Amino acid sequence: MDLDVFVTAHRAEWDRLDRLLHRGRHLTGAEADELVSLYQRTATHLSLIQSSAPDPMLLGRLTQLVARARSTVTGTRRATWRDAANFLTAGFPAAVYRSRHWWIPTAVLSTVLAAIIGWWIGTHPEVQSAIGAPDDLRQMTRPGGEYEAYYSSHPAASFAAQVWTNNAQAAAMCLTLGAFLCFPVIWILFQNMLNLGVGMGLMSSAGRLDTFLGLVLPHGLLELTAVFVAAGTGLRLGWTVIDPGPLSRRTALAQQGRAALGMAIGLALVLFVSGVIEGFVTPSGLPTWARISIGIAAEAAFLAYVYILGGRAARAGDTGDVEATDRSAELPAAA
Repeated sequence: MDLDVFVTAHRAEWDRLDRLLHRGRHLTGAEADELVSLYQRTATHLSLIQSSAPDPMLLGRLTQLVARARSTVTGTRRATWRDAANFLTAGFPAAVYRSRHWWIPTAVLSTVLAAIIGWWIGTHPEVQSAIGAPDDLRQMTRPGGEYEAYYSSHPAASFAAQVWTNNAQAAAMCLTLGAFLCFPVIWILFQNMLNLGVGMGLMSSAGRLDTFLGLVLPHGLLELTAVFVAAGTGLRLGWTVIDPGPLSRRTALAQQGRAALGMAIGLALVLFVSGVIEGFVTPSGLPTWARISIGIAAEAAFLAYVYILGGRAARAGDTGDVEATDRSAELPAAA
């Protein structure tokens, strides 16, 4: 295809479409029909140029022109309850399922790290002395001490809300800061595992590891899983900066970023459930086995949700990204 001849033949149509788009809503019925016709023809022209003569400057202009025309013709689509239901039953679990190769290793390595820190602190008195004075440590770990009183220090509803807010912020930071080459995510994750390991080690040294696990496991299984999913997704986003694969770095980051944004919303709901458990179940008078059973049931439900609904949606092609019609047009990259 002779590109110069093609441009000369169709430039007037493109210019006319641009002028109609600038007029916005002030179009007559005939002009609106003309805009639709020109939009369809220009989209065809764009496809022909992409396949035959991919000139970057011309592609950039026509891509923007077609995107603007599409927005004008189709209008702004409003989110509906059906969109929310599709997000909860397909988009979000599919995104979590597809990122499992990142968050499962993250969960395993982080849990091992917390266990090592707990063992190191629990078996080395000199390390415990560096953490705090003996009287202060006894005050923290004794029956009814600070570790136990923490979960009943505030009314259940306000405590659950506070926990949910803090955890949701941590998850959101993991998801958003991952683009900075993974380092902020690793630091946030290390701080969480350090806090868990310190508590485990101190309570273990006091002979009360069973009490500690009875307080942490009911809500901690689901809460930590959500944090691991957020951290794994953040690490995946950071790796996309390093290695975007076959896509351009901008396109790859846009895809992963949109999916991460959706996961932030979904994980906020998951953390809300864990916050309710932490506020109402953990400090309750239920037997330890009953509280832990509730935590295990919540964790099992979430994993089944991810692997059954998410796996089915992922195999059907759902990536957790927004619908194609809702995405911004992407400028082509020169080959």
